[in-house]
Amino acid sequence: MLELRDPSLLRQAALISGEWLVADKASGIAVDNPADGSLVGMVPPCGRSETQAAIDAAMAAWPDWRARTAGERCALVERWHALVLENADDLARIMTAEQGKPLAEAQGEIRYAATFIKWFAEEGRRVGARNVTSPERDRRILVLTEPVGPSAIITPWNFPAAMITRKCAPALAAGCPVIIKPSEFTPFSALAMAELALRAGIPAGLIHVLTGMPQEIGETFAASPDVRKLSFTGSTRVGSLLMRQCADTIKRISLELGGNAPLIVFEDADLDLAVKAAMVSKFRNSGQTCVCANRIFVQSSVHDEFAARLSAAVSALHAAPGFEAGATVGPLINAAAVTKVSEHVADALDRGGRLVASGSGREDGNFVRPVVITDAHADMRLASEETFGPVAPLFRFEDEAQAIAMANDTPYGLASYFYTRDLSRSFRVAEALEAGMVALNTGSIAMEVAPFGGVKASGLGREGGTAGIEEYLETKAFHIGGLELQEAQA
Repeated sequence: MLELRDPSLLRQAALISGEWLVADKASGIAVDNPADGSLVGMVPPCGRSETQAAIDAAMAAWPDWRARTAGERCALVERWHALVLENADDLARIMTAEQGKPLAEAQGEIRYAATFIKWFAEEGRRVGARNVTSPERDRRILVLTEPVGPSAIITPWNFPAAMITRKCAPALAAGCPVIIKPSEFTPFSALAMAELALRAGIPAGLIHVLTGMPQEIGETFAASPDVRKLSFTGSTRVGSLLMRQCADTIKRISLELGGNAPLIVFEDADLDLAVKAAMVSKFRNSGQTCVCANRIFVQSSVHDEFAARLSAAVSALHAAPGFEAGATVGPLINAAAVTKVSEHVADALDRGGRLVASGSGREDGNFVRPVVITDAHADMRLASEETFGPVAPLFRFEDEAQAIAMANDTPYGLASYFYTRDLSRSFRVAEALEAGMVALNTGSIAMEVAPFGGVKASGLGREGGTAGIEEYLETKAFHIGGLELQEAQA
């Protein structure tokens, strides 16, 4: 069905210490294609015992891995990068089958995912000690960095490859084993990535993939003192729960949680640029991204013109299965997602919103046509809740102060976007927006060289850039005293 060049990349199994635990038809968890409901495959329902086995194996493998030189570790990580690119077409087809995004978009995600492996393979070689000036003549101080230890990685379904590499590549390069819990909706991308990591020569005890429902696995991660780090991308509700569960073991955590990103278009903006960027930010992955432009604020003097140009662009979008030619918007992940989007649209229209544009294509099953809604206001559900779908609501504003107030009127603080040609305004607005990432005149903020993460209810910690590998390192101050350091006599 998938027409893979290498069918062995579709692993219907969990991975524990190099052994594949094959799915059982009677007890396995079915993974369906969201475009048509067809069965992609089955995976085992791992629980506490399988999770503990993976933790034990990771602890056993850690001493040898951390003792290797950075060059030795990173050479294997770089080999993983090469294999991902060699198998990019198969990886993209697996992703489209289980997640639904158009094939071209899935291919783009695989290339994007590979950039993190390459970056951290190089960044890992630069991790090292530094000197600190001592206040005493007979003392020297070194600041050492050491791998934090076995790391639990919990990833979402919307970017099933990139979220693996953005977390696992820095962990492995830093010297940490990883135990991955992918979403039960999209486990096969993670399993294929892990298979390629094994082929690259990364030792079996360093990478594990636990499939199944999240509760038992997450609870075991949180309770284990051997899991020294937990990295989670997902909802704020679940992130808050994990944070509480990890409190007893005082483990390092990083959380990339929900968003409600504003996109502000000022009257002096380049409207064509703003529309182009809004399309990228809003409709990528059918609007199912945490950094989507969920609320679009447009200054009154340019509102109607911007709405017309955006409507023309959205009308050209076509909802269809990801493998179908011409598909630009794939299905939503499941029926619950469709229900939420439909309720947001209905609520907006009931409260005075106007539907001014719609894309073409499928409108059944998990498909939702992209739409533009004008006359949006704060009393609508889509103003305060993350829609996670292809809905672009336009809010009017009169001046800069009002735009900032509206943008910051949310408990979330992940991403913000704005468009202006005014240099002074650029700095004022960037500094006033409450977000971990701010974009001026661009709709793209996720890349391997820059830190990614949020503030407020959007989480803590950073991924990508130099900060990404620091999340997997502990800092140790090494004081060396009693040194005989008298000046040499001529």
